[in-house]
Amino acid sequence: MTHPEFLPIQWKSTYLELLDQRILPGKKEFLKLSTAEETIVAIREMAVRGAPAIAITGVFALTLGAKSRSGGVAENETNSLLASVLESRPTAVNLSYAIREAKHRIQGIKDWETVAKIWESYGLEMMKDDLAANKALGENGVSLFPENQSEFHIITHCNTGALATAGHGTALGVIRSLRDVGKKVVVYADETRPFLQGSRLTAFEMMEEGIECYIITDGMSGWLMNHKKIDAVLVGCDRVAANGDTANKIGTYNLGIVAKEHGVPFYVCATKDSFDLNLKSGEEIPIEMRKESEVTQFDFLKDAFGKYLFPEGKTSPIGARALNPSFDITKAHLIKNFITEFGCFPPSEISNRLKSV
Repeated sequence: MTHPEFLPIQWKSTYLELLDQRILPGKKEFLKLSTAEETIVAIREMAVRGAPAIAITGVFALTLGAKSRSGGVAENETNSLLASVLESRPTAVNLSYAIREAKHRIQGIKDWETVAKIWESYGLEMMKDDLAANKALGENGVSLFPENQSEFHIITHCNTGALATAGHGTALGVIRSLRDVGKKVVVYADETRPFLQGSRLTAFEMMEEGIECYIITDGMSGWLMNHKKIDAVLVGCDRVAANGDTANKIGTYNLGIVAKEHGVPFYVCATKDSFDLNLKSGEEIPIEMRKESEVTQFDFLKDAFGKYLFPEGKTSPIGARALNPSFDITKAHLIKNFITEFGCFPPSEISNRLKSV
C-alpha cells in the first residue's frame, strides 16, 4: 500500500504487530502479540486474513512459541506447536506449506533458542519473497489487458491486496500495476458477506491508493455485467487443486458462473504456494465452517463503529439458524487464466507450469 505504516504484518524481534482488520475501516489499530497463543487466536478470529498473510503470521506464531521455551527440544512439544498453528485456519494451503517447511528447517536442532532464530529468519524471508512474487504477478497480469485501451472496469471479490499479503497484493496487485503503467482502473468491489472484506478492506485500500472504486452487494454482479462494460473479474485464492478447481472466499463460485454467462474473462491470481497438486480436484479441499453469528448479527463490527448497526447487533430473528461456509470451489472450466509470478496460463497447463518453478 502507499502508506507503509498500514502494512498488516510488522515483526518487532520480540513481538508481532498485526493491523487489526476486524475493526477497519473504523479504526487503524495494531495488535501487539507476544505469545504463540495470542497469535493463533488473531489468525482464527480473522484479525489477519488472506492466505499469504496467514502463512507469514503462522511462522511468527511459531517463532514466539519457540522464544517462550528454553532448554532441549522435545519432538512431541514441537509437533504440538506446529499442529496448533496449522489448525487455526485449515483451508488456505499456504499455511500448511509454511508449517511443513518450518518443520523441515529445524531437523536435527536440539535447542529452542536456535529453533527460534531459524523460524524468525524464515518468517522474514517469507515476507520478502511474497512481496517480490506479488509485484511480479501484478506485472504479468498487465499483459492480459489490451495495451491500446486506456480504461478498465474490473470486479473483485473479498480482499486481495496489501492487507492480505506482505504488500502490493495479488488481484489488487494487478490493479495497482495497471494504474502504475498509466491505465485508469475502475473497481467494483463485492461487499463479500458475511465478513464484508470487500466493502471494509478493498474499498479502504482503493481509497488509500486513489483508485476509483464502487462497492456492490454480492448479488449485483449480474446486473453490472448486463448494464456496464466489464473488462474482467479478478479474484485471489486460498488453494488450487491439480485440475484447476479453486477455493476462494464464499461467493467466488457464483461470480464465476455470472462471468461465464456474460463472456467476461475470469482470472484467478495465485502465487505458487497456492497450488496443491496433491489434490486431484476441488472436492478434496477442506472447507472451513465458521460461527453462525457472523451471518445472523454484526457483532464483529461493534468496536469499529462504537455501536451496533442493529439492536443488539442482530440482523435476523433471535434463534434463527445459519450456514456459514467460509469458502466455495470455483470449477476450473469457469477460469480463463491463472495469473502468477511465473506467468499466465489456463487451468489445463497447471502441472506443466509448476514443474518449471
